[in-house]
Amino acid sequence: MPNPKKKDSLDKPGLHSRNKHKGRYNLKALRLISPELKEFVVKNKYGNLSIDFFNPYAVKALNKALLISNYSLEFWDIPDGFLCPPIPGRADYIHHIADVLAENNNGVLVRGANIKCLDIGVGANCVYPIIGNSAYGWSFIGSDIDQKAINAAQKTIDMNIDLKGKIELRLQPKPAHIFLGILGSKEKVDLTICNPPFHATQAESEAGTLRKLTNLKKKRVKKAVLNFSGQGGELWTDGGEKRFVLNMINESAQFPKNSAWYSTLVSKHSNLRYFYDRLEKIGAIAHKTTPMGQGNKLSRIIAWTFLTEPEMKTWAGERWKTE
Repeated sequence: MPNPKKKDSLDKPGLHSRNKHKGRYNLKALRLISPELKEFVVKNKYGNLSIDFFNPYAVKALNKALLISNYSLEFWDIPDGFLCPPIPGRADYIHHIADVLAENNNGVLVRGANIKCLDIGVGANCVYPIIGNSAYGWSFIGSDIDQKAINAAQKTIDMNIDLKGKIELRLQPKPAHIFLGILGSKEKVDLTICNPPFHATQAESEAGTLRKLTNLKKKRVKKAVLNFSGQGGELWTDGGEKRFVLNMINESAQFPKNSAWYSTLVSKHSNLRYFYDRLEKIGAIAHKTTPMGQGNKLSRIIAWTFLTEPEMKTWAGERWKTE
């Protein structure tokens, strides 16, 4: 049982061993792949190629180049203002949750289109399904409360032949719900993932951005400019991360046999004790927390299941193929 009072290891974990994005970006090669990136690549004061990571357009161009070069895409784009997440961190989540499945599969990674993952809040970027399908061949359901985000993600799917038929997008008609309205009562998925909105209000989100930019630039920043963009529903929600994840845990109890594992990212360590308490109250059989680290940011994945060991063994035997 994880100790909610114990901080994550002081030895901050690096990127997962299977993550393609370890080490410095090869901007010389990436700018040849994505013409949009060329105008943002400059030499820094040390004489190395770099981009302005505080410029959302530069970050978007970099992400496009990373996705095209590493995940066999022909097209990727998002509307202005939508969340443009850092690709290495998204890949880390996919690889760590693949390890969770492998632990219930005699240590063997689970691959193939018969493995289905539900991405809660797929966003316009559709990054988790892109990485998960490329790395492990999984099929995906992507849900979102924003029709514009769904439309943008669908365009990326339609423009990439390797993604067609492998990612199904579903609009969540009731934003207060997470699984209700998305998962059928008898529908089965093998895992669920989520990058929840961390903040309770737009003001809180902007204040957090100002603190981050001030720390990174070593001087006071008065205006919040999100280098990874994002908007309401992606960055903030009523009650913030704590309420959102507690709602997710509560709703997962209404679908105890519909997924082998449920999971979500957790940004605030102080919230873990509330999540652990709720999981115990609703009858989760097991839960585990995996720390993740990228740059100065430390976060973690919390995953839980309602399946007993015999039920998990049966599930794996019936649904999971090995490498």
